[in-house]
Amino acid sequence: MGLISVVAWPLTLAGSAYILYKVSQILLYPWFSHLRYIPGPPSASFFYGNLKQLFNADNAALHEEWAEKYGNTLRFNGFLNMNRLYTMDLRAINYILTHSMEYPKPKMTRFFLSKILGEGVLFAEGEEHRQQRRVINPAFGPAQIRELTSIFVDKAIELRDFWDSEIPKTTEPARINVFDGLTKTTLNIIGLAGFNYEFDALNPEKNNELMEAFNVIFSTTDERFSIMPILQARLPFLRGLPGTRLRRFEEARDIMRRIGMQLVQERKATAMKSLAGEKTGGIERKDLHGRDLLTTLIKANMATDLPENLRLSDEDVFWQVPTFLVAGHETTSSAVTWCLYALTQAPEVQQKLREELFTLRNETPMMDELNSLPYLDAVVRETLRVYAPVTATVREATKDDVLPLATPYTDIRGQVHETLRVDKGTTLMIPILSINRSKALWGEDALEFRPERWECLPEAVSEIPGLWGNILTFIGGPRSCVGYRFALVEMKALIFILLRAFEFKLAVPADEIQKKSRMVQRPMVKSEMDKGNQMPLLVKRHQRI
Repeated sequence: MGLISVVAWPLTLAGSAYILYKVSQILLYPWFSHLRYIPGPPSASFFYGNLKQLFNADNAALHEEWAEKYGNTLRFNGFLNMNRLYTMDLRAINYILTHSMEYPKPKMTRFFLSKILGEGVLFAEGEEHRQQRRVINPAFGPAQIRELTSIFVDKAIELRDFWDSEIPKTTEPARINVFDGLTKTTLNIIGLAGFNYEFDALNPEKNNELMEAFNVIFSTTDERFSIMPILQARLPFLRGLPGTRLRRFEEARDIMRRIGMQLVQERKATAMKSLAGEKTGGIERKDLHGRDLLTTLIKANMATDLPENLRLSDEDVFWQVPTFLVAGHETTSSAVTWCLYALTQAPEVQQKLREELFTLRNETPMMDELNSLPYLDAVVRETLRVYAPVTATVREATKDDVLPLATPYTDIRGQVHETLRVDKGTTLMIPILSINRSKALWGEDALEFRPERWECLPEAVSEIPGLWGNILTFIGGPRSCVGYRFALVEMKALIFILLRAFEFKLAVPADEIQKKSRMVQRPMVKSEMDKGNQMPLLVKRHQRI
């Protein structure tokens, strides 16, 4: 017993000292952080900082309110009042996005991504991310998306016919939750285009466990702000508690894992047979084509001209499946939902767009035909500007650094700074939607949905460091969205088919529609919160004169 006490005492002392050290770090951090003199909103709580405010608000609106009051570079508080940096300075954002090695996703963000998506390309960082992107890129090239366009159109027609069956045989419109139909249709699209798999999500008699898993992850209807997810990310012994949000995420991920592993095995077997029949000299990546994304990915990973050290393991290939499912499904359904909403608020735009769509005689257009319609392109661009599905992203500094600034800021002491010093471990927020809607960049009508703006853009928006379209929706740099072409053509196909068939009006007053984010922006009706996420529109058959 004496020996145990002799050993335990130093261990207890060391543990106590470590805890005291960490606590002192937290308590002293605000007094030594380089962000401490940056203006920003007062902390609402020692434990929550400003996080509860952000959770309960329309994030972008609150961000924009803060920027209006404190300037484009400001500080707000996270858990235990740890300073976080918010900046709309385009030079600083460009620096962060192009230095992805030094500014990865924060550990807590990656923890929750791993619980939802596993360790795919959205989770990976550094050289691992480069390796995954190198193999994934061929699946999202223009030629591949061109081959997939017929799937987008066919599934859009299925949705059109499904909605048509819900409209009575009269001149009266039907109230339809278009968000539900679009969510199921984009799942059908990614199922077939991504994995050559039929989910048949529009079939009301089919129990679709994958759709239920998505609802667990993305639903914004039954959650209140809770400190538990933060504690579980930091304290592993809390992660096994039953009934928590984390446990529900893990259960949903397990469903995706089971279905995804089956899809990988099936597609790999198909790819092996395909490659066995190819020329005996071996297969190079430029020779590899597969109608669905997963087959293309598997073949690219098996190509003979891919160095062995760059190949992905079967586990790495598998983890792309939930990534494809989520990124290729939820973001597009959200974007098209908000597009239809915007068209109900601008009936002249809806009519002008419909007229352009009818100039195309082909009822089942291919990618090049869809891309030839300039007003459709402008509507899609404006939707992704005003209603970006993902409103913000976060990064963490891995070292003490100095950010360049396009516009100097004045600190609370009155001192002007032309650069911004950040400490190692600082969390930085990149406000995607706020940049997309900035009046300083887009003009006083920046919050309005006006597709005509794309005919003559303000010069200032050319500085936005986004991958596509002078907006930050697909972000930029090495971490930019690999599937942006897929999303753009899918959106155009859905809008083309649906706008030619129907006229849309909002079924409730516009101020009843609320945006809530859980990874993506989902709509809710304030007076019908018990009905969950919905976008109720009055849908009427369009009668072509």
